[in-house]
Amino acid sequence: MSVVVEIVSFGYLHDAPPVAHLTIDLRHHFRDPHVSPELRYMTADDEPVRTAVLNTPGITDLVEATATAVTAFASGPSAGVVTVADGCAGGRHRAPTFALALAERLTAAGHRVNVCHRDLDKPVVQR
Repeated sequence: MSVVVEIVSFGYLHDAPPVAHLTIDLRHHFRDPHVSPELRYMTADDEPVRTAVLNTPGITDLVEATATAVTAFASGPSAGVVTVADGCAGGRHRAPTFALALAERLTAAGHRVNVCHRDLDKPVVQR
């Protein structure tokens, strides 16, 4: 069964989370690449950031669990577009990397996926 999935990555420090069927908060359980000076000004467009995030224990399990939840939403009687929002602090590292990994997983399962990175290009939040 193919369904359209909209994935929106975002940063909680920029604005409220977008409206979604599933909202995944990556802030408190997964190490923030922002704390590493060499990664701070990079984004999920950079391989070192993606590697750091995807090698964090639990991330790939969360991608799988989220993909399973999307499938559950998609199989409902009023299944339409399923929206997933995933957020981290600034929206430049964890959230967009997670969004891309989830999109890859869902595409492999036959879903049509659109990804939007709401805050990826915003300035680094000084904290």
